[in-house]
Amino acid sequence: MSLSFPVTPNPTPRTDAERATILENPGFGTNFTDHMAVATWTADQGWGDAGVVPYGPFSIDPASAVLHYAQEIFEGLKAYHHADGSVWLFRPDRNAARFARSAHRLALPELPAADFIGSIEALVAADRPWVPTREEQSLYLRPFMFASEVFLGVRPSAKVTYACIASPAGAYFSSGVKPVKIWITTSYSRSAPGGTGAAKCGGNYAASLIAQAEAAENGCDQVLFADAAEHTWLEELGGMNVYLVTADDQLLTPELSGTILEGVTRDSILVLAKEHGLTPVERKISIAEVLEGVQSGAVREVFACGTAAVMTPIAELKNAERAHRVGNGEAGEVTTALRSALLDIQYGRVEDSHGWLHRVS
Repeated sequence: MSLSFPVTPNPTPRTDAERATILENPGFGTNFTDHMAVATWTADQGWGDAGVVPYGPFSIDPASAVLHYAQEIFEGLKAYHHADGSVWLFRPDRNAARFARSAHRLALPELPAADFIGSIEALVAADRPWVPTREEQSLYLRPFMFASEVFLGVRPSAKVTYACIASPAGAYFSSGVKPVKIWITTSYSRSAPGGTGAAKCGGNYAASLIAQAEAAENGCDQVLFADAAEHTWLEELGGMNVYLVTADDQLLTPELSGTILEGVTRDSILVLAKEHGLTPVERKISIAEVLEGVQSGAVREVFACGTAAVMTPIAELKNAERAHRVGNGEAGEVTTALRSALLDIQYGRVEDSHGWLHRVS
C-alpha cells in the first residue's frame, strides 16, 4: 500500500511579502519553503510515519549512524511553472529509479517510486505559491534519506529517515549562463571501479571538494575528473556530466561504467541530439583525445549538464601544462540549441513528444 502524506500546516509560514522578496532573486540553494515531506523506515515496520510537516531542523543524536558512517543518498529535480499556471515535474520516474539504485548501493531501504513521487507531489501542492514564475526559474526539490539509528558499529542502519525539501532556484552559477573554465585534476579521483560513483551519495561530493578548491586556486569554475585506475579517461565534473561536440556532428560522452552518475539530463540530451542532426556516441574518451581535439578543431564545443545547472558551456579546459580554449571561448551553436530545446520542453513551450512531463497541479 502506498504511503499517504497528510499535511500539517506550518503555524508560522513566511508572509506573502517575505516570499515575494525571496522570489525576486532566489539564488540557488539558500532559501527554503515552509514545509517538507518526511517518512521513516525501520527494519521491523518498514515505511511509515509519512507526512508533509513544517520545515525545520531534525533532532539528531550524536551517535546517529549517518554522522559516523555516511550512509545517505539524495536526488535533485525541479518543478516548473507553465504559462497556463500549471506546475510540472520533469521525468520524476527516472529520479525515483536512480534513488532506488543509490539506496541499494548504500545498503539503504528502497523507497517505492509511487511514494517517492507522491511525497514530491504533496510537498509541491502544500508550497504551491513558492514555485517561481519568472523565466528560467524553478522550484528545486531535494529528496534524501539517511541512517538515523543510534548506534556505533559498521553495519546497515535499522532505522532510516526520508525527507524532501524544496528551494526556489535561479541560476546555479552566479555568472548566469556563461561559458566556464574547467580545471583537469591529476591529483584527485572522484570514484573507482566497484565504488559509489554511480550512486548519488554525499560521500562522492565530499571527495570532490578538495579538487574543486584546487580548481579555484587555478582560476577555474569547476573541476573535471579522470578515471581513478589509469588517470587517463574522461569521467565527469564534480557535479555534472560532460559532452563533446565534434566537427563531424557526433555528440560524445563517456560511457557509463559504474563510476559515472547516470544523469537524467544526460539521458535527455542523448535523446534530443538525434533531433538536432547529431549522432550520440557513448564510449571511452581519453583526456588526451579531448585536448588534442580542442586544439585541432576536431572538438568544436564542450559543455556540462545536470539538473541544477541544466547545460553550461565550457570555454576553457586547463591543466598543469596550459589552458586549452574551446572554439572561440563562447557558448557554441549546438550547446545553445540543445539547451533551448530542453528548457522549452520543461517549461511547456513546445509539445512534450517524449512523455517526459508529469503534472503536479
